[in-house]
Amino acid sequence: MKYDFTSIIDRHGRDSIAVDGLKGDGFSPAPPKEGFDAIPMWVADMNFPTVPTIQQAIIERASHPAFGYFEAPPEYYKAIIRWQETRHGVTGLKPRHIGYENGVLGGVISALNCICSRGDNVLVHSPTYIGFTSSLKNNGYEAVHSPLVRDENGIWRMDYADMEKQLREKKIHAAILCNPHNPCGRVWERRELEKAMELYQKYDVYIVSDEIWSDLTLTGYRHIPTQMISEDARMRTVALYAPSKTFNLAGLVGSYHIIYNSYLRERIRKESSLSHYNAMNVLSMYALIGGYSQAGMEWTDELRQVLTENVDYACDYIRKHFDGVEVSRPQGTYMLFLDCQKWCEAHDVTIDELQKKGVRKGVIWQDGRPFHGEYSIRMNLALPKTLVEEAFERLRKWVFC
Repeated sequence: MKYDFTSIIDRHGRDSIAVDGLKGDGFSPAPPKEGFDAIPMWVADMNFPTVPTIQQAIIERASHPAFGYFEAPPEYYKAIIRWQETRHGVTGLKPRHIGYENGVLGGVISALNCICSRGDNVLVHSPTYIGFTSSLKNNGYEAVHSPLVRDENGIWRMDYADMEKQLREKKIHAAILCNPHNPCGRVWERRELEKAMELYQKYDVYIVSDEIWSDLTLTGYRHIPTQMISEDARMRTVALYAPSKTFNLAGLVGSYHIIYNSYLRERIRKESSLSHYNAMNVLSMYALIGGYSQAGMEWTDELRQVLTENVDYACDYIRKHFDGVEVSRPQGTYMLFLDCQKWCEAHDVTIDELQKKGVRKGVIWQDGRPFHGEYSIRMNLALPKTLVEEAFERLRKWVFC
């Protein structure tokens, strides 16, 4: 490979929550037992060097001594349009359809503030990204969970009958669609999205589509933007993207929305501007330009191969060695969502005890219960494969035993 996905980066002392934030405080896991180094598998960021063009773009801009007020140059919008056209087949995207967001969750709430009234019900699928749950609650909205169901092949599917029941009975007019889904990792097929959008059109539901994982589909899968499903979907959907997930730039902060509906676009831009929080950082802007480049495309393609290999290894290992642990192979994420119910019941172990056993041995994984998985654990596989292998060997020898 042209890019480095095998070197182990020492992130200690570099402001990293994943390795320096182990406090056992309810948010983060505790540090491992003495004698075990921490393998960071809980925070959804990557342990790979980002594409060099991002650092180059930032350093070049930072070499100029003035950092005053600025506006995004045409290159910023051109980079987004080129990326969306090349990577996802988007057509008709113009600079006016694009707007900056400090983060996807902030964009979600700005959109809902324009679509809903406080106290309104908002449809989400469960398992549910913890950020949706907390943000909805903190901003006065009621999350209505429509459970995903696993088919005979263990693949997570939308339950359209339940969705329609919830939309009809609870008079819902806003939904958050996670495309690809987090935490389950489903890359929705066109017909699945079509059926969902038919329901949303029938009940006059506006969609906030979180597409932050869209660039990280595994080999054999392709992301379909929600807005490309139909003209109606194009006009009733607010789509949110971020290079921060693709290139591991969460520390730089920077997302954007795509909104074709001019009324929604104007209202959401107004809403986002009211607190003055939603201002772009000049360095994160150049990080996007550096990432959304030809080199960034090549790097992302190699990354997807690496993630696919790690996911294949982990899922095969679980099936061979961890009887009673179930996992649906993700299609568009580097996070595994383990269902440990059968193993826990067979071994008379609580999910708390199981999670702590792993952490003590340095496998720093994440409690899946806040994502609405009663016996679930979430695991990050965006690490050099040697670390993934080491983590699963520890689990076999000291945890699932």
